[in-house]
Amino acid sequence: MVHLEHISRQIPTEKHAVIVLDRAGWHTTKHLNHFENITLLPLPAASPELNPCEQIWKLLRRTHLSNRSFKDEKDLLIACSNAWCDFAKNASLISSLCSREWAKL
Repeated sequence: MVHLEHISRQIPTEKHAVIVLDRAGWHTTKHLNHFENITLLPLPAASPELNPCEQIWKLLRRTHLSNRSFKDEKDLLIACSNAWCDFAKNASLISSLCSREWAKL
């Protein structure tokens, strides 16, 4: 909820944001605050092809995080951070995983 509050404060007065959400429990709870400048748009159930995060997570697990053991939570967080930083450096990879042919203008 704090995240949505932060996003709401960043939206210019004359603008409105649409945030696409998967069906995770914390995205569907009735306890979320409602904001005048944000519309929450949940994805249909069982539609990973509509959620680019699913493809990113699959890639990060395959290339950086699977078949490993971590000493502790800090080690895991460092590995996740390194995986994300490696991914974020590759604009063409981001585009290939997150773009949808049917969604182009």
